[in-house]
Amino acid sequence: MADLKLEQVSKYYKHEKKMVAAVHEIDLTIQQGEFVFVTGSSGAGKSTLLQLMAGEIAPTHGSVSLEQSAGGKRIRITKSRRKQLIGYVPQVSHLMRQRTIAENLYPIARMGRFSRTQAVEERVKKALSMVGLPDVGRHYPVELSQGECRRVELARAILNSPPILVLDELTANLDEDVIWDLFHLLSEFQKHGTTIVMATHAKIFVNMMRKRVITLVDGRVFGDVAKGRYGDLF
Repeated sequence: MADLKLEQVSKYYKHEKKMVAAVHEIDLTIQQGEFVFVTGSSGAGKSTLLQLMAGEIAPTHGSVSLEQSAGGKRIRITKSRRKQLIGYVPQVSHLMRQRTIAENLYPIARMGRFSRTQAVEERVKKALSMVGLPDVGRHYPVELSQGECRRVELARAILNSPPILVLDELTANLDEDVIWDLFHLLSEFQKHGTTIVMATHAKIFVNMMRKRVITLVDGRVFGDVAKGRYGDLF
């Protein structure tokens, strides 16, 4: 069990010969088993923040770490180990068009505890079934809708049962029934101790679920509310 901790985290990018902060001086602690929504307008820094949490990019300043308790002490988990503990769904699909859905998932499945061919195939089928797509393994990404591809990305993220899921706009291009099914699945993961961090514009679902809501404005945390609603600042 590990907590995700950000200390004075800033990420700068060069834009028109100037360094611009995508996120600026963010301090956050997300405890194991929390369900957290990250909200804000387009360009507020949500995707950058999630990439930092998932270890996809490094901060310009500050630190992002996973910490766990051992013998009454707080111990930081190494960067290499951290990547194995986080399942990440990016905003832009990483599925390879020339490979079938199953072939896209096999490399991740082989990184898990069971690397035998049969075990890998069974786990890929199970993950696809969990997201409601049991029969797409032999299809190519181009044969699926955008929403179905998002669900495949989630299947890939959960393949090795990571204790933390970082999900960037997972609900984009999905209809309401599918979104509810996915939220039910994610809630079940949370009940078993999985940490969920999700960036989303799905206002109605955020308001109904009443989880922790972090609101970003211009790369800064302007709201952090337990059992919050979309846009809550206090």
